[in-house]
Amino acid sequence: MIRKTPLLAVAIAFGLGGFAGPLAANDYEPQIRSTFENQIKPWLSDPVVVDAVKAQNQSHAGLNDGDIDALDQQWRAEAKAGAGPLIDKVLAHSLSKFLSDKKSSIGAVVTEMFIMDNRGLNVGQSDVTSDYMQGDEAKWQKTYSVGPDAVFVDEVEFDDSTESFQSQISGTVVDPTTGQAIGAITIGINIEELS
Repeated sequence: MIRKTPLLAVAIAFGLGGFAGPLAANDYEPQIRSTFENQIKPWLSDPVVVDAVKAQNQSHAGLNDGDIDALDQQWRAEAKAGAGPLIDKVLAHSLSKFLSDKKSSIGAVVTEMFIMDNRGLNVGQSDVTSDYMQGDEAKWQKTYSVGPDAVFVDEVEFDDSTESFQSQISGTVVDPTTGQAIGAITIGINIEELS
């Protein structure tokens, strides 16, 4: 998850008069979608991804809203502290290593990758997100909840942590044997690195 600064304030502060108007994701959407289609989507059916999401869906099937809230609060506290058992568990997962390797292989255009289960909870990630529960956000609601072919490109915003303009693209993770939606992925795209 990225910490965001209002775009107009950033444009003024950096003297980016050309950016003073709203930077809509659709200004960069063809390049963002191309990155997703060509560099992300081909490996979303990898057994490392599919098996990890299916396993977490099964293990989290009995969670109620209170359980999910407690996990999210634990994650937020650990993220603020810089570490903790829940974050460590997710980062130690083979899926997190897989995502970190994919992010590194793509290069500076990708700032983060994380995969969520059928409840919107993180399964694996390349970088620590600010929260554990994404199910109340458009990145999950406009992908997993919509169906197997759903892709959602969010607005471009300035990321304080990387000091770059970014958009997030999210897509549904699908079980290749059934064609059913099982989770979702979100990728942070540094639009300044798009060719």
